[in-house]
Parts: sequence; C-alpha cells; structure tokens
Amino acid sequence: MRAVLKSEPAAGATLEDVPVPSPGPEEVLIKIKTTAICGTDHHIYMWNEWAQNRIVPPQIMGHELAGEVVKLGPGVKKAKVGDYVSAESHTICGHCTQCMLGEKHVCQNTRILGVDRDGCFAEYASVPEANLWFNDPAIPLDIAPIQEPLGNAINTVLSGETRGKTMAVFGCGPIGLMAIGVGKACGVSWVAAVDINDYKLNIATKMKADLTVNSSVQSPIDAIMDYTRGAGVDIVLEMSGASAVFNQIFKVVRPGGRVSLLGLPAKPLLVDFSNDIVMKGVTVHGVTGRRLWQDWIVGRELLSSGLLDLSPVVTHRFDLGDYAKGMDLMTEGECGKIVLYPGGIE
Repeated sequence: MRAVLKSEPAAGATLEDVPVPSPGPEEVLIKIKTTAICGTDHHIYMWNEWAQNRIVPPQIMGHELAGEVVKLGPGVKKAKVGDYVSAESHTICGHCTQCMLGEKHVCQNTRILGVDRDGCFAEYASVPEANLWFNDPAIPLDIAPIQEPLGNAINTVLSGETRGKTMAVFGCGPIGLMAIGVGKACGVSWVAAVDINDYKLNIATKMKADLTVNSSVQSPIDAIMDYTRGAGVDIVLEMSGASAVFNQIFKVVRPGGRVSLLGLPAKPLLVDFSNDIVMKGVTVHGVTGRRLWQDWIVGRELLSSGLLDLSPVVTHRFDLGDYAKGMDLMTEGECGKIVLYPGGIE
C-alpha cells in the first residue's frame, strides 16, 4: 500500500510502498477513504523540537481518518466488516487514576496514532476497536475525519457556560475556526476572531464571526474593548500558542470571565497573574484533547442537526501522493483544513 512515512530524523517525509498491516488482538483493519492533516503532522513534517523529542522514525504519519472496516482481529466484539468509521487517536490505558475518575482525555499512559504508532496517511491502518467511532452514513467523507479536531474545539468552547455570552477566539487555524461555529451553535451571542492572516479571517466570517481583527495591523485589545464599550468579553479562547497573544487575551476578558487555553506556546511565558487574573477573578482552564466520548457525541449532534456547518473550514482536497502540497500550504498559512484521499479523489 501507499503510505506517507517519516522515514528519517529530518525535515520532510516520503511516499513509499509498505506492507498492509494486519490487525492485532482487539484491532480492526480500516481501508482509509480520507485523512486530514493536523498541526501535529505539520510539526512532524517540519521536524521541530517537539517532534525531535517524540517521534522515532520510520513511522507512518497521520491520525485523523475516515474509512471502512475491512478485516477484524481476534477478540473484536462490536465492529463489523463494512462499518463506516472514524477513530479517536488517543489510546488510553483504562486503569490509571485519571481513567478511573472518568478523565480519560488526560490518561497518564496515552499513546497516539501517528505519533507513538503507525498512523493513517496510508491506504490502510490498523486501529484498536475501542478507538472506533461509528459514523452516521450521511456524514461526508471530507467532514468525517475532522470530527476528532472538532472535539478539541468543543472541549474548549464548552469548558464553561456559553448561552448568551460574548466570546473572542485568538488564532484561526482549523480548530479555532471550528470553535467559532461551535460557539454560535451553542448559544454564544457574539464572536470576535483574531489572527494575523486575512485568508483565515475570511473563513472566520463564513463560520459566523461577528468581528474579525488582523492583529498585525490593528490592536485586538483596542478593537474588542471598543466594540464591547470597554466591558470586555465573557469568554476568550486561546488557540494560537503565539507568545504575543498572552499579553492580549487577559486584557480583553471581562472581570469574572473565562479564558480557555488550547494553544501550545513554544517557550515559558511571563503573565501578570496579580492584575490580569487574580484581581479580575478570571477563570483559566487548560484544555487538552477531547473528552472521551462526550465531545464526539456533541459533535455528532451539532453536525446532524444542521446547527454546525464545517464545510468552510475544509479548503483543499488532495490525493495522498500530493501530501507535500498540503504541508507547503500549511507553512504558508494559505489554507484551512486539508483532506487527503489515499484511494484518489473521485
């Protein structure tokens, strides 16, 4: 089968012919119909410091998928050949303190598809049955694989009350864009979108942002505080990881408001805790991954109801062999979500 491998500890990746995997105990083999590129995949491709410390080549990349179950390993109980599935990429242990408390998204022993084991940038992938998500047949092939990052957006937005609240989203990558739509679908009254890229801000408008701010030409603090008549917003979502943003987000959240952090700064940051958090009574929530399986269920309901339309977020569709084009677009910032088709685009 064709697969995109991180074949050596250096920037880039290679398209290679490799053996089709065999599903192990309690695993299934999935014929991959679509797979989407994540920021994590881009980090691995660019071979940044995080990737250098985590990835052990050679390894098949990718962790967002949709496809059809074609083979069952020993001990599989529920899945059937022909099932239309996606998958949760985080394999959990089920027995650590966090798992026992129902906090599976922060399992101490998490292993990740495409990071700690071969992934889904391939024609076939082997996945634990426990990680399968059984798709509604009506969900399009270009939307089904991005339910996983949608879960991150849902977790971030719904880490507090949303009904009748105002919200600012800093960082309009795919998850930030999804968060705008999720917020509006879950009762947020007004949303500001902040980024340095007009291409992404245009998508933010399609996702129903009420105000877009290019922070490279306009102060988001001035724009948001002016729009809210000096009150600030109820909710701030930090989705960029850009260090400069952390000097802005706590200035635009109202006293008693909430800041939810999903972006990952590259280095430690200096934050004025006394004035910007403690004295303002701000709630700060760190978000990682998706709650299993609550956020998947919410995503399914939002999509099936029509309250959430993710089609503006998917901007490019390529054959798997053109993966490098997708990575280049991500480097340039001229894309939303990129979907790859291992079997070719029909």
